[in-house]
Amino acid sequence: MTGAMSIEAVSFSGLQRGPRLIVTGAVHGNETCGPDAISRAIADCRSGQIAIQRGQVTFVPIVNVKAYRSKRREGDRNLNRDLRERVMPSNNEDLVGNVLCRLLRQHDALLDIHSFRSKGEPFVFVGPQNNDGDIEPFGLAHLESALAVRLGPKVIMHGWLPTYFRVAMERRRGGAFADPAEGVGTTEYMRSVGGYGVTLECGQHDDPRAVEVAYGAIVNALGHLGLVDAKPSPATVEKTIEIINAVLCQSADDRLAQEWMTGDAVTRGETIAFRADGSRLLAPANGFIIFPNRNARVMDELYYFGVESSRFN
Repeated sequence: MTGAMSIEAVSFSGLQRGPRLIVTGAVHGNETCGPDAISRAIADCRSGQIAIQRGQVTFVPIVNVKAYRSKRREGDRNLNRDLRERVMPSNNEDLVGNVLCRLLRQHDALLDIHSFRSKGEPFVFVGPQNNDGDIEPFGLAHLESALAVRLGPKVIMHGWLPTYFRVAMERRRGGAFADPAEGVGTTEYMRSVGGYGVTLECGQHDDPRAVEVAYGAIVNALGHLGLVDAKPSPATVEKTIEIINAVLCQSADDRLAQEWMTGDAVTRGETIAFRADGSRLLAPANGFIIFPNRNARVMDELYYFGVESSRFN
């Protein structure tokens, strides 16, 4: 458990009652737009440029300090998988997760800021609609959706946990250890303890515009939730994608057919990737490529596949 460090959390409380928002960055250490935007928001709150009037906002610029200082996605493992409190933590992310889970439980809403490796436009991940099912029961979809559509990006995605459940089952069939609970990250944990949360994917890791996307979303979230005296931003969503599947890498020689970007549209039957034996992986329907990974290792997700959704129409 070497490398364990403290986590900085900065809170501002209004003098009037209101919701409690937590904003997190660098759950993955190589995603720096969150820390940069959150640090800017903290400075603006301290200077009075952002005046918190109601409720509370807690900023956590760098959740995973070890990974951030190492400029890597992970310290010892992926913090945004199988997030829960552990009685006997065995690595850096276990220790961080124990602190993070306690922080999340103290708030009503979560804005978790991320970026991704491939090129593509920013989008917001939301959870399921209200349901009492086994995978992710939820009852606050109306609040979560109202926040998601006003953060700024034009694209919303959903369907993460059911898809990850199917991926875990496929890994098991392939002989690899897999637990469907690995699909539980920050927002899934937040929903499980009575809150709601969204993941903001601000674009490619090194895109300088990602910081502006993140900062704009923070300001929009504060306005929408009424923590500041500001006119709530209008809904900006133009496209909704439901993620329905992920294709796993089976060999080091599996490869993508081209340099796909997250959100790229494909038509049914179009070649997305090739297996090591030359066989083609085809689009099962008209849809979209999500999180293509040209450096995928065996049993990693080579890409996710999504289809157009009418949920936010």
